Amino acid sequence: MGIMRRYVWSELCPLLVLLLGMAVVSFAHAQEVRIGYVDMKRVLDNAPQVVAGRALLDQEFRARNDAIQLDESRLTLMEGELAQADMTSEDYRRLEREVLELRRNVERRKEDLRDELSFRRTEEIQRLEEQINVAVQEIAERNGYDLIVSSPVVYASPDLDITDLILEQLQAEFEADQLEFGNP
Repeated sequence: MGIMRRYVWSELCPLLVLLLGMAVVSFAHAQEVRIGYVDMKRVLDNAPQVVAGRALLDQEFRARNDAIQLDESRLTLMEGELAQADMTSEDYRRLEREVLELRRNVERRKEDLRDELSFRRTEEIQRLEEQINVAVQEIAERNGYDLIVSSPVVYASPDLDITDLILEQLQAEFEADQLEFGNP
């Protein structure tokens, strides 16, 4: 009985695969699926909402960054004084301690600034994700897409790329928001 079952299965399996393949092909011909691709890196780099958010973050963190750069310049001058060693050993040790303390302070503040800036960037992107998703859905519905995939993907034909349409939609929404809130 086992041999007979294997024989029937070995004969039937290729036939079933062939029938399934024919069904898929006929379904694809009967209903063409429209697929689009969105390069999210390009959207996140070029969407006007993201660019405006980056400008706000730059403005928000500029004073702290400038203060750190000023302390780095001061540190460089102090290290130059140490290199000359034109002082008493007591003054040298005092200046050496000040340099070490300032270097630690600068490094800690730089790390804090990086962490906070990274957190705020992530926060801004998350705030914009919903707006980007809505824009993608509107473009898909308006243009009759059945499926939209976003990066990263292994490969997407340039013919499928609708990133420019998404960026145009986001630009129009940004301009409308600017008019609504009185920001030219």
